[in-house]
Amino acid sequence: MSTVGRRPGHLIESVRTVCRRKNLAASTEKTYIQWIIRFVRFHELQHPADLGGDEIRDFLTHLAIKRRVAASTQNQALNALVFLYQRVLTRNLDEFGDFIKARKPKRLPVVLSTDEVRRLLSVMTGQSGMVARLLYGSGLRIHEAITLRVKDLDFDYELLHIHSAKGQKDRKTMLPERLKTPVFHHLHDVRQIHNADLNDGYGHVPLPYAFERKSTTASTDWRWQYVFPSSRRTTNYETGEMTRFHVSPSTIHKAVKSAANEAGILKRVTCHTLRHSFATHLLESGSDIRTVQELLGHSDLRTTMIYTHVLNKGLHVRSPLDR
Repeated sequence: MSTVGRRPGHLIESVRTVCRRKNLAASTEKTYIQWIIRFVRFHELQHPADLGGDEIRDFLTHLAIKRRVAASTQNQALNALVFLYQRVLTRNLDEFGDFIKARKPKRLPVVLSTDEVRRLLSVMTGQSGMVARLLYGSGLRIHEAITLRVKDLDFDYELLHIHSAKGQKDRKTMLPERLKTPVFHHLHDVRQIHNADLNDGYGHVPLPYAFERKSTTASTDWRWQYVFPSSRRTTNYETGEMTRFHVSPSTIHKAVKSAANEAGILKRVTCHTLRHSFATHLLESGSDIRTVQELLGHSDLRTTMIYTHVLNKGLHVRSPLDR
C-alpha cells in the first residue's frame, strides 16, 4: 500500500519530489503533474491509490473518444499515469486493461523551401530573430535554444554544446559562421543587462540540479547566464530570490507565426518547422543521414529517416498535366 498522504496537495508534492530525484526535465515534471490532476478530476477527486487499471482504462478511452486527442497526447497521459503508479505510489499495475487508442496519423513534417526560410527570417529581428536563425541554422529544439548559456557557445570551433536535451542527452551541433558576429554583439548587450542586474543587487540565474550548492558564485557568473534572457526579472519560486530567466518560448512561437504571416507563407509554420527544414535541407545538399541524426540528437535512425520522405527523391515521372 502506498504511503503517500491523503491531505490536499500531498500527492502533487510527492510527484514533484520523485521527478526531481530522478532528474526529470522541468517540462516533463510539469506535464506529468497536469495529467495526474486531470486524471483525479475525471474520477471526481478520488485519490489514485483507490483507483486502478479499470479507472486508467476509462480515462484513456475518454481521451480518445470524447476529447479526440492525438495518439501522442494519449501516450503522454499514459506515461504520466505509469509514472504515478509505479514510481510514486509504488504499485505494480500488470494490466491496465484494454482501452481504445487514439489513431496515430502518418503525417510528414512541414518543411519550408530555402526561399521560404529566407523570406521568413528576413522579417524577423531582435532576439526572436536570432533564436529563429539558430533553430534553422543549428537544428535546435525551441527549449534547447532558449536555455543556451554563455558557456555553451564555442566561437573558435563554431559549435554549440547542448546539455540535458530530450532524453537527458548531451550533444554538439554547429554554430553557423554567419551568426558568429551577430551573436557576439548580442552577448555584449546581454552582458550590459547582467551588469545592471548585479549593480541593482540581483544578477542570479537558476542553475541545474544541485550545482548552486556546490558553487555559491556560479549563479552570478557571466558564463552561466542565459544567452537569451527574459526582458524582466521575476521571482524564482524555489529559492524566493529575484532572478532573470530565459525568454519565454511563447514569445518566440508568436514571433515566428507573425513573421510567417507577414512573409506570405501559407504553410503552417511553427518553431519546430525550422528544425525540420534544417534536417531536410542538409539531406538535400548531400549530407550523410547519420551525421544529420547526430546533429539532431535522435536516438533512432528511423526518426531521422522521415526527412528522406520529404525530399520527393525517386519520383521520376512527370504529371500528365505537364505533358
